[in-house]
Formats: sequence, structure tokens, C-alpha cells
Amino acid sequence: MEKLIKVRFAPSPTGYLHLGSLRVALFNWLFARHNKGKFIIRIEDTDFSRSEKKYVDSILDPLRWVNIESDEPIIFQSDRLDIYNKIALKLLEEDLAYYCFCKEEEKLDKEHNLEYKTYSQVCRNLSKQEIEQKIKDNISRVIRFKIPKDIERIEFSDLIRGQLSFSIDQFDDFIIVRSDNIPTYNFVVVVDDHYMDITHVLRGEEHISNTPKQVLLYKACNFNMPLFGHFPLILSPEGGKLSKRHAATSVDIYRQEGFLPDALCNYLVRLGWSHGDQEIFTRQELIEYFSLNDVNKSGAVFDIKKLHWLNGVYIRNLNPLDIFDYIIRDMNSAVFENLKEWDKDKILKFIDLYKDRVQTLQELLNNILDIYNLKYDQALLVDLLKLDYVNVIIIVLDKIIEFLELLPDLTYEVISDYVKSIAKEFDLKLGQVAVPIRIALTGKTSSPGIFDIILILGKKESISRIKSLINALKDRNISSDLS
Repeated sequence: MEKLIKVRFAPSPTGYLHLGSLRVALFNWLFARHNKGKFIIRIEDTDFSRSEKKYVDSILDPLRWVNIESDEPIIFQSDRLDIYNKIALKLLEEDLAYYCFCKEEEKLDKEHNLEYKTYSQVCRNLSKQEIEQKIKDNISRVIRFKIPKDIERIEFSDLIRGQLSFSIDQFDDFIIVRSDNIPTYNFVVVVDDHYMDITHVLRGEEHISNTPKQVLLYKACNFNMPLFGHFPLILSPEGGKLSKRHAATSVDIYRQEGFLPDALCNYLVRLGWSHGDQEIFTRQELIEYFSLNDVNKSGAVFDIKKLHWLNGVYIRNLNPLDIFDYIIRDMNSAVFENLKEWDKDKILKFIDLYKDRVQTLQELLNNILDIYNLKYDQALLVDLLKLDYVNVIIIVLDKIIEFLELLPDLTYEVISDYVKSIAKEFDLKLGQVAVPIRIALTGKTSSPGIFDIILILGKKESISRIKSLINALKDRNISSDLS
């Protein structure tokens, strides 16, 4: 019977969840789902000076937002200190680790360049009596792991990068328990991965340098070694490390700006992984196709324009009600309360009208708020007044008002036919009539179709808006004459 595949996502609660961490979580989650295994979240919170509860929430909430949750109860390292201490004592007893009493300034090997920072191993061979006396004297101490003297290289096979090999000379006797009795990162992850039965340790390439130390600890503790895989970095457009200068790195900012979780996940998974030329995947397709064999070794460049494009595709495929609910749930729960004159049906119709023209839900929301809070840009009014046929435009707009007032029922075809006929009657092009109507209804020169907007606004509001533009033009015209 094959062993159940188990992977883990192990963030430290010292900051907000960023894009690189979310992608690591996604790759692990997809690998587990593809192999019918388990995905577990472990919070590595032994850095008590920097770990905060708010950061735990800021990690778990975005994961829930993208529908990623732990298949087993979430593990907190701060609850497991007794386990780590027990293993550390066992290593001491087996002479695989030792107490180090050196002061900070004594920890550099004086025979080497100080920048190398090699520990001199002064405490490695202290007698039992010397150790007991120092403990009795209450001298501050750490526990160091003994680097084996009988090997030349540390090797492991990386599932993404192939065979990796490191000279033993690169490592000195590293600390596994600090002087405050708090265990260090490389030690606790090995203990946790063993007791959690983790079969695959899949993480970012920045952890490659930690892996040799962990390999030594697995062997010393007589633990089964998991398989390792290290994902490439997400790079800036210049090829360096992605930073806030190039893009928002906190996942929650993308939620607030109206990126859809499935769109963001689709984009992040494609950064460093591919399946042929396919760009857009359902969640089920990602699970079905995901393989570590298709993960690139080199870093992938973050392209905000491509993310916007992809998000726009996902928005277009949503129905208006889902968009409405999403905005309330994940962006601004009270935003539609500001549209008191419009009922939900009218808001949904405007969502449907604008969703094909935007790339984020914030952009969609801004468009709807703008059309509700109609304002005429004075520069647009000046441009209209400069037209040599502006007086004809005012007459045409008056006639459209008369037509709408007499019309019992608004239909697209009837309104469209009338506007075309009135343009022809006054020897104007359709655009010469449509632009002033668009400005009257939306305050902008660019918008969805004006006939669709009239139908959604309704007769009363459409007439009121057209009258407002006529009055604004007349007022500006009179002001110009007086000046």
C-alpha cells in the first residue's frame, strides 16, 4: 500500500501573506489534491519577538479567500516546545549535539577571516565535569549540533532541480536551541515534519541553503527523510526580487482592489508552471494537470498587465449577482448603501453593462459610482460650447426629451431609431448626437451604449439628466456672452 502523500505550508506570522507565499501554498495544495494526499498548515511562531496574532489572521484569511484550508487541525509550533526539547536532549545524550557556553565575541574562529563567521568549536570537546560546572555557575548556553567529521559532502535529490551537493566545509556546528531555550528554525522544521508524517517538503528556492543542515538533522535523529523540491522565485520586471516598488506584495491588497481569487490563483500558478500553451484553467483542471515535472527551474517575471487582463476575463464570465455579492463580501459591505435612489435590480443591470469593460471590480465599482454621482467636467462643457453647431445640439436634446416624455414604453429599437432619425433631420452624424447624450447621461465621452443606459436609468432619470446638461450649456453660454 502506497504511503499517503502529505505536504505542508509553514508560514511565520511576522508579516502579511505575500504573493510568493501564496504561490508556495497553491503549489503544495495542488500537489496534494492531484495525488489524493493531504495539505496541512503549520504556523511557525517560535520567533516570539516578531510573531503576532494579527499576522496569523492575515495569513489564514487570504488562504480561505482562495479556498485553501488545512486538511488537519492547524499546528502551532509554540504549542510543541516540549517535543523539541525532548529531541534536543536526546541528541545531547547521544553525543550528536553539545552545550556551548561561548560569549558572542568568542564565536568567531580567530584563525579565519572574521566575515566567514565559523564557530571555533571550543565547547565541542568539554569534559562532563566542565559542562556540569558551567551549568552550576549558571553560564548562559546554547545547544549546537555536531557536524559529522566522517563525511565530505551533503547530497540530496531535488524534485525540481535534480541532484544537489554541498561541501561539508561550508557548515559549522550550528545552534539548534538558543540561550532562551527556544529552538531554531532548522531544528524545529525537521522535528515537525517527522511527527506530521510529511512526505514532501515543497518550498521556495531561498530554503535550498537550509536543506543540507536539515538533511544532517534527519539522519542524526534517525527520522525518515522526506523528498525535497524548491520552487523558483517570482521576479520583478527587471529580473530581481519582487518588491513593493514593482507590485503590491500583500495578497489582501489584491482582494481589496477587486481581483477575483480564482483569477489571482490562475495567474500565480502559471508563474513557474505550465501545461502546454493553456493560459486559463478551472480549479479542477489545475488539480488534474499539476505536476512538479512541469515546474520551471528559473524564476518567473511578475507582469501586472497580464494579471489585469486575466482578471478581466474572469469578471466577464461572472453573472452580475455573483459580482454584487463579491463586492459586498470581500471589498466594501456598505458601498451600495450609497446608491439609495437605485434598487438592486438597477445596480445589477449596470454591473452587467460595465463588466465587459473593466479588469478589476474596483474599476467596475468606480464606474457605477461615477454614473450615479453624475458630475459634468467643466472642460467637457467648454468643448461642447466650442462646437459651431452647439445650438443645434441643444435643440436636438430638447426634442429627445419631448420624444421620451411621450413614449409609453422604452425599447432599445424605438429609442435607437428616433436618435438616428433626429440626427438625419438636422444633418448631423450619429456620433455628433450620441456624444452629447452620453455626456448628459454619464458625464463622460466614453461609456457603454447610450440606449442601454437610457433603458436602465429609465424615462424619468434619463430626461432629468439630459435637462441638466441643457441647463449647464445654457448657463455656460450666457456666462461666456457676459464675459
